[in-house]
Amino acid sequence: MARVELPPFECSYRGSLLAGVDEVGRGPLIGAVVTAAVILHPDRPIAGLADSKKLTEKKRNALYDEIMAKAEAWCIGRCEAHEIDKLNIYQATMVAMERAVEGLGVEPEYVLVDGNRCPNWRWPSEPVVKGDSRVESISAASILAKVTRDREMEVLEQTYSGYGLAKHKGYPTPVHLEALNRLGATPEHRRSFRPVREAIDAVGLWQPTTMADPVVTEDLSFPTDLFENND
Repeated sequence: MARVELPPFECSYRGSLLAGVDEVGRGPLIGAVVTAAVILHPDRPIAGLADSKKLTEKKRNALYDEIMAKAEAWCIGRCEAHEIDKLNIYQATMVAMERAVEGLGVEPEYVLVDGNRCPNWRWPSEPVVKGDSRVESISAASILAKVTRDREMEVLEQTYSGYGLAKHKGYPTPVHLEALNRLGATPEHRRSFRPVREAIDAVGLWQPTTMADPVVTEDLSFPTDLFENND
């Protein structure tokens, strides 16, 4: 089936204090859901902004630095695994988005959120389907959120070797599922997610002695976000 191209987004707000918000990490079995809010500066344009999933890692990293240097304001929000287990992933994502906007150094007058709904918050806002491809501030937010979370998975790989986190970023790939059922769940895994619960029931929790296991390097392609625009 051919993919339907959405028309350019037309926002009713015409001011300069427009924040874009996006998230990364609803689908993974481990770690935080990470969000970002960005207000771009009208006099400091950033070329090449696009959906972070469509950019190479090298391009994302370069834009990440440029966004931080040129944006009027930006902030990273998050909900950790234990919060996800308490709230559920949908509510945790809404909380993380609100934390990102609340943390901006400049108060936005209007907020655009990638997806099909907005949190119940105090700012005037609207959702934008496929906003990370249609709104530059949302594209910028998607880049900050993805680079931040990807780097966190690389750090976790150093602590919990054998799961292949640096490669699959915590998504439920065959490599990750096999490691879960061999090594058990780490403290960073989301225990409310079924594959993690099943691994805990079958083999228990990760033990430090498993640190000697080799790091999985098999290259498996996998969608960046299983829940994209499907809250």
